[in-house]
Amino acid sequence: MQKTNYKTILTALKDAFGKKFHERTKYTPDAKTVIEVITELKDYLFQYPPTVRRFASATRLEWCAKKLEKQLVNALCFQCDGSGTCAICKAQAKTITRHFMQQLPDIQRLLIADVQAAFEGDPAACDELEPLLCYPGVLAVAYYRMAHALQQQGVRFIPRIITEYAHSLTGIDIHPGAQIGPGFFIDHGTGVVIGETCVIGAHVKLYQGVTLGAKSFPLDKDGNPVKGIKRHPNIEDNVIIYAETTVLGNVTIGKGSVLGANKWITKDVAPGTKI
Repeated sequence: MQKTNYKTILTALKDAFGKKFHERTKYTPDAKTVIEVITELKDYLFQYPPTVRRFASATRLEWCAKKLEKQLVNALCFQCDGSGTCAICKAQAKTITRHFMQQLPDIQRLLIADVQAAFEGDPAACDELEPLLCYPGVLAVAYYRMAHALQQQGVRFIPRIITEYAHSLTGIDIHPGAQIGPGFFIDHGTGVVIGETCVIGAHVKLYQGVTLGAKSFPLDKDGNPVKGIKRHPNIEDNVIIYAETTVLGNVTIGKGSVLGANKWITKDVAPGTKI
């Protein structure tokens, strides 16, 4: 039997993407470390498991901050594309980390409103603790809110690592660029998609399979997709969207509207409308 040449395999694997690719990705965040840090911060927000309540310390939070800051340096060095220096990226990463950690109590307050909305919106919930510990919608939104805070500071990669990790856990796909108000509840959750430029108001409730997406977007003169434009829906306060309904494009679903299941919406919906 012919012996396998693992050195040849390794060389082929290393060369697959080419030198240019590896030069560009010299500074990239480590997804495993990002997930480790954000998951621990999630436990601080939830104050669960019980060990967090009993033994959490400022020293451990500082550890999370240092780990996150290192990954932010990598992300920022990649973004600057050689036009800056590591000193600039390090200083910026320190500032972003400090601001993000200071935001955690505000993020927790939003999460508490989300948990309350889940309890009030689901007759099956016996108390507020059940959604916090069990509901995929609450978990996905918690990760989203941390990712969104970093996205707002101009960080790339890391917010997507966070929300795609939450997507893998829950089946709920929320882009970190979406803007979502307090008291947000995704019931059941599986298959929900919320696009980058969505703007969602307060006390909105979605059911499983809802898509807040974009239509086919325009191409430039060279045939490339035009990026950076508003292409996803605006969902005003107190809207309910039932299972498997799709809302596409930069349309507005007016305050207090109810969209029934299995609908296809591509036009504005007036406030208070039931479809």
